[in-house]
Amino acid sequence: MSVWEYKVVPAPSKGIKGRGIKGPEGRFANALERLMNDMGANGWEYHRAEILPSVERSGLTGSTTEWRNVLVFRRSATQPMDDFEPELLPPPALETPAPKDIPARENGDARPDAAQPLAEKQGAHAEKPAVAPSESDAGQTKGILEVTETLKGLSGQSSEAKSNG
Repeated sequence: MSVWEYKVVPAPSKGIKGRGIKGPEGRFANALERLMNDMGANGWEYHRAEILPSVERSGLTGSTTEWRNVLVFRRSATQPMDDFEPELLPPPALETPAPKDIPARENGDARPDAAQPLAEKQGAHAEKPAVAPSESDAGQTKGILEVTETLKGLSGQSSEAKSNG
């Protein structure tokens, strides 16, 4: 049994000029010939022409029936869809394995609670970080403190001006 796939395209409604082609009939035939040759180059075989109804809107609430000329092309399907078997990809690997040494809580949840204070998470004997802040970090912190002090001073001056005024 042959399996076909179909392609339906609108028939040309206007002719195309060409060398040695005269009259509207010749231009229309040229447009149709070009369309059919382009489809044939892509492996489509001309099957038939159809005139089909198309219900379209007319105005705000009305509708009309327009008759459309279409050309039907077909080609043999290279592989029936019944034989199609998709290749399943393997599941993504976890980049960080879940820690196994986190103790279970009273409610049985082994995940750390995000709202839990840092000192409680690390325990009472938390160690200081092994990496000391760099000089650029210290400079940024100093700059932020200076800006904060300046803003406090400015807000104090504006509140004094309001109370004096």
